[in-house]
Amino acid sequence: MADAGRARREARAKVEQLRRQEALRQRRRRLAFIGVGVLLVAGVGAGITGAIRERGSGASLTGVQSFPEERNHVQGPVTYPQTPPAGGNHSPIWLNCGIYTSPVPNENAVHDLEHGAVWITYRPDLPKGDLARLTEFATGQRYLDLSPFPGLPVPVVVSAWGKQLRLSGAADPRLEAFVNKYKQGPQTPEPGGPCTGGIGTPKG
Repeated sequence: MADAGRARREARAKVEQLRRQEALRQRRRRLAFIGVGVLLVAGVGAGITGAIRERGSGASLTGVQSFPEERNHVQGPVTYPQTPPAGGNHSPIWLNCGIYTSPVPNENAVHDLEHGAVWITYRPDLPKGDLARLTEFATGQRYLDLSPFPGLPVPVVVSAWGKQLRLSGAADPRLEAFVNKYKQGPQTPEPGGPCTGGIGTPKG
C-alpha cells in the first residue's frame, strides 16, 4: 500500500511539473508575441515620423499657386506671366542644376523644372544670413537650382513646374516642405530628365 501511495504522489508531482513547464512555455510565447508587436508598432511609427520629416518637418504647405503651362521647345527669349517663371515654353537646352551667384537664363532654368527640378530664387539684396542659409540648404541636393533674381516681389520665391510659393525669407519652413513635395513630384512633365550636361557652371 505504501508503495502504491508513493507512486501516486510521484505521478501527481510529475503531472504538476509538466503543467508548470507548459505554463512557462505559454508565458514565454505571449511575451515574444508582445515583443514582436511592440517592434512592429515602433517601426510603423518611425516610418510615419520619417515621412512627416521628409515632407518638411510637418510644416503646413499653404500659399502654393498653381498655373497651367504650355510646354514647347523654342528658340530665343520667352515672356513669362510669372516672376520668376514656373513653367511654360523654354529653351531646348537645360541649365546644369546647382547653386549660382548670378542670374541665370529663364528659358534654360524652366527646362530644369520640366525635368523635375525646383528653382529657389532670391532678391540680390537678400541679407547675408539668409543667403548663407539658402546656400547650405541647396548644397549637395540634386534637381535643385538656386540663383538671384532681380525684381522678385518678395525676398524668396520657390518654383516647380506649374507650382510656385512666395516666402518671406530663408527661415520659412514651407521652403523645405515645398522642395520635398514638388521636386520630382507628380506635376513633373519629364521626371528624371537630365540635370547635368546642359549649360551653366554652378558653384555647387
